[in-house]
Amino acid sequence: MPRKRSEPVFDEDNPEWTAEDFANATPVNIMAKDLTSEFLAKIPGRRGPQKAPTKVPVSIRLSADVVEHYKATGPGWQSRIDETLRKAAKLTAG
Repeated sequence: MPRKRSEPVFDEDNPEWTAEDFANATPVNIMAKDLTSEFLAKIPGRRGPQKAPTKVPVSIRLSADVVEHYKATGPGWQSRIDETLRKAAKLTAG
């Protein structure tokens, strides 16, 4: 493992900010409100507004082999169960 440098490394293309740089800076929330809200909406772990009606969380008991079958199909298995139930109940896509 390489030894840690005792001296700091400086990047000439990106110099350290001075007190004057900080004093002259404009906060991004003032500079570009539209960009900020768009950026915040895309932060991982944050969900944007719903485009379609949300589903209702429920707890039901299913046969182990049914759950295993759908889980084996990969991500989205719960949506596939929803689709199967909709077809069985003769409901339109929601």
